[in-house]
Amino acid sequence: MFGKILIANRGEIAIRVMRACEELGIKTVAVYSELDRDALHVQRADEAYLLGPAEAAKSYLNVDKIVEVVKESGADAVHPGYGFLSENAAFVERLEAEGITFIGPPASAIDAMGSKTKARELMQKAGVPIVPGTTEPVDTYEDALRIAKDEIGFPVAVKAASGGGGKGFRVALTEDKLKDAFEGASREGEKFFSDGTVYLERYLPKPRHVEVQIIADKHGNCIHLGERDCSIQRRHQKLIEEAPAPPWVVDEELRAKIGQIGIDAAKAVNYVGAGTIEGMLQDGEYFFLEMNTRVQVEHCVTEMVTGIDIVKQGIKAAAGLPLEYQQEDVVLRGHAIEARINAESAPMNFAPTPGAIGEYLEPTGPGVRVDSGVGAGGVVSPQYDPMVAKLIVWDADREQATQRMRRALSEYKIEGLTTLIPFHATIFATQNWAEASTCSELLEDKEWLKSTAPAEPVVPVEQDDEETVTRDYVVEVSGRKFDVKVHGTAFAPVAGAAGAAPAGPAPKKRSERKKAAGGGADDLPSPIQGNMWKVVAKEGQEVAEGDLICIIEAMKMENEIVAHKAGTITTLAAKEGEPINTGDLIATIKAADA
Repeated sequence: MFGKILIANRGEIAIRVMRACEELGIKTVAVYSELDRDALHVQRADEAYLLGPAEAAKSYLNVDKIVEVVKESGADAVHPGYGFLSENAAFVERLEAEGITFIGPPASAIDAMGSKTKARELMQKAGVPIVPGTTEPVDTYEDALRIAKDEIGFPVAVKAASGGGGKGFRVALTEDKLKDAFEGASREGEKFFSDGTVYLERYLPKPRHVEVQIIADKHGNCIHLGERDCSIQRRHQKLIEEAPAPPWVVDEELRAKIGQIGIDAAKAVNYVGAGTIEGMLQDGEYFFLEMNTRVQVEHCVTEMVTGIDIVKQGIKAAAGLPLEYQQEDVVLRGHAIEARINAESAPMNFAPTPGAIGEYLEPTGPGVRVDSGVGAGGVVSPQYDPMVAKLIVWDADREQATQRMRRALSEYKIEGLTTLIPFHATIFATQNWAEASTCSELLEDKEWLKSTAPAEPVVPVEQDDEETVTRDYVVEVSGRKFDVKVHGTAFAPVAGAAGAAPAGPAPKKRSERKKAAGGGADDLPSPIQGNMWKVVAKEGQEVAEGDLICIIEAMKMENEIVAHKAGTITTLAAKEGEPINTGDLIATIKAADA
């Protein structure tokens, strides 16, 4: 077994892995960006090392720095969690070359399943059913149009070959929408995965998203742990998951069938560790969608109904130990539900709502589990994923688990931050949920989404009033000199002090800094904080209400900002490629009769 593991991640998944390591008697190493200096995962680990600036590319995705820290810390293995480098075959190959164990599948499995086109071709050869479509990349819009018209038909889904998590997924319901879908999927694939390659699939309009959890060891053993139903999604990203699926959706016969599909898929790539086969279920037919070659966000509900610690099993498999369970040992008991507590506003079409947290109180009691990565005084940054926590409940059946979830949600207190708690409280009370609908009819209803707004408006918590800075010093300890960075409160130097900079005004407190101007009815302010990804409109352009003005990237999501009224754009303040804050002016639109 390993003596020390480096967790190449942050937030709740880093803490989840640390808990497993602690129970196995393994020391833990945390890594962090400058923005995460005070994060809970940094405080919990036995050791912690700075990777670099807040930008993920310079910290959590910095392979050279992570390898350097592994060597400096003496860690035996790296656990990637999910996201970041968890499905990066080149990263795994680098670790293998350095003699460092990766807790997960071999690079060959990641590579095979990382490209959706390769995976579809491989699964087809292995006898695993796939959604009808292409198994080769589609190079041009003209090719896509021909294939869609002659071979697949509309509606058609355009997907990034290296996509995942809802990124690089666009749907063309009709022929005239295909060009936008093709270009949008390719753009997102290039942006998020450095790969603009796309392929086409038949679009299944109302499928259920059902996936199966598998675990495999290095000795050829592989089992499945039953299925999860993850059909409630926004923008093709999950909001609520449950295990097992409702009994009228998946019976014992279908469970055995899709479980075997999962095992066959894993064995086809010599898989090792925890992984998930995602599939689409429609009219009794089950189709392979993709394989997530890592532990998933929603692994918790499977743990609750099987009693099997998936993270621990993944660590043991990487250490070369055989599986502790055979298929007949896996028994599903009761029902578990997970609600993702994200910093998002459902009434604003799930726009990210980063900010500071004041008071923070998690629900407790029988059958309640919370996996979180923040606490009182913490900050949800626009730099990273909007997840605050995962609320998981278990009870004897789906109806009782739902009641327990509603009780737990009522106990959750997060001061100062807009979250999905009111949304979850509302949806779990609907007949749609009780009947196990995919709830797409609700999620696509803007008026219903507005009804999920909290009864009382959320009052943002003022962040630390003092500006912080980082200064470099040279210190001498026992005759040796060390370069040291000190991160703390900024202050105005005292005039005349030795070595002090010229006196000047003290840095402004946050409350004194210039706020975004509040606009009138003609002004379109930014509803979120992020980066201006693309400006579509032009100054002087006439627009109708609902026309696309720009796209803001925030928390790994592209958010389309549309005109709030019809008229002429007299001012276009948005600048492509620049950061933007909540309340900043995007455009001024004046009606023709104004």
